[in-house]
Amino acid sequence: MRIGFVYDARDEYLALGYSELEVAEFDTASTIEEIEAAMRRCGASVERVGRGQALARRLAAGDRWDLVFSIAEGVHGRAREAQVPALCEMFDQAYAFSDPLTMAATLDKAVAKRLVRDQGVPTADFALLRRPGDAQSVGLAFPLFVKPVAEGTGKGCEAASIVYDRAELEEAAARLIGRFTQPAIAEPFLPGREFTVGIIGNEAQAEVIGVLEITLRPEVEDRVYSFDNKEECESRVIYSLANDPEAQLAGRLALDAYHALDCRDAARVDMRSDAAGVPQFLEVNPIAGLHPVHSDLPMLSEMAGHSYDWLIGGILDAAAGRLGLDRAMLISVAA
Repeated sequence: MRIGFVYDARDEYLALGYSELEVAEFDTASTIEEIEAAMRRCGASVERVGRGQALARRLAAGDRWDLVFSIAEGVHGRAREAQVPALCEMFDQAYAFSDPLTMAATLDKAVAKRLVRDQGVPTADFALLRRPGDAQSVGLAFPLFVKPVAEGTGKGCEAASIVYDRAELEEAAARLIGRFTQPAIAEPFLPGREFTVGIIGNEAQAEVIGVLEITLRPEVEDRVYSFDNKEECESRVIYSLANDPEAQLAGRLALDAYHALDCRDAARVDMRSDAAGVPQFLEVNPIAGLHPVHSDLPMLSEMAGHSYDWLIGGILDAAAGRLGLDRAMLISVAA
């Protein structure tokens, strides 16, 4: 199988003058190398394409692959994760992961919450703040948690995201709107356990790989799985595979959300429980991080007894099966 590998390399954007925060969701050289190596071990022939603009030039020139495997996040706009899939569809190029509609809907947390809520998946009430003054009309009970509506990797999530009154809410909204030039979303601060759920496959064959519980170490001052805590996860976070009834419920609800949002091939769904111990949908990442030892999806996969090659091979196999490609083009990887 010939694969065109598309990605946003963090170092490349830093060299262009982007800030560390702006490139936080982009991938390191080691991540790109590890994914490529795993795909090759799974029997694929891999060609590095680079970012979306490079893919556009190649497609316009007539280049094609059996499959485009894209982990590119895009740079601008709330539909930025949809840019590469839309480009592939424009040029009739087969690709892995979710389609443009799902990519755009999942990045916008308010849109994703409405869609999963309509399908009966528990999700906490929320309010969208387009202006700081919108805080005065929010009817939710405090404390609230405030974050940007269309960011990932914990960007904008910090101790100050937990607010206890309208003045703090307005201040947090002003800070986030000004910093990220997008609305903020506020929802009740959920005091229960935090889970992230790995899912692989399509339609009836989609399955939960495992449910990872995320616990901040006692010495960590804030109570937030923030960008800084994720970057320093080895010293700040305890990860454990959970399989008790509450975690199992989180897995089932995450799979329901995966289907409600029409996710494809693989994704990671974040859940957090309320005071009654009922997991609530937070968000879904349809192109989850794939660093073998630093990203949540590979970590939970390994804890569940699967190798990194099994995970990458499983994503390729799910995409190949969905697209009707010859699965024999891939070498089977044992669990």
